[in-house]
Amino acid sequence: QVQLVESGGGLVQAGGSLRLSCAASGSAFSINTMGWYRQAPGKQRELVAAITGAGSTNYVDSVKGRFTISRDNAKNTVHLQMNSLKPEDTAVYYCNAQGSVRLTLSLRDFNSWGQGTQVTVSS
Repeated sequence: QVQLVESGGGLVQAGGSLRLSCAASGSAFSINTMGWYRQAPGKQRELVAAITGAGSTNYVDSVKGRFTISRDNAKNTVHLQMNSLKPEDTAVYYCNAQGSVRLTLSLRDFNSWGQGTQVTVSS
C-alpha cells in the first residue's frame, strides 16, 4: 500500500501563487508517474499536470505557462508550483501516483490518491 499526503493548499487572491506538495510513503514500491488532478464543484475531476520518472511533463492547456510540476525521485515527492492563479483554478487538488509494489514473488500495480487539498482563488 502506498499512501500520499498533500500539503500547501489555501486561499489566495487572483494573480497570487501557491505551492502544493505531495509525499508518498510505503514499502518496496517504485513510482512511474506522479500527477495532480483537480475537481471543482459540479465538475469532473481533470488532470492538471503529470510527470514521469524520467522527467517528462504534460499539462492541461488552461495551466500551461502558469503551473510547473516537479519531482524528487529520491524523496518520492511531487510539487506543483502555481503562479498567476485565477478564480477558475479554484478546486480540490488531488495528488496521484502510479507504479508497482514488489511482493514476495511478483509485482503489483498501484494507483494511489491523496486526500485532497482545497485551493481557493478569490477575485
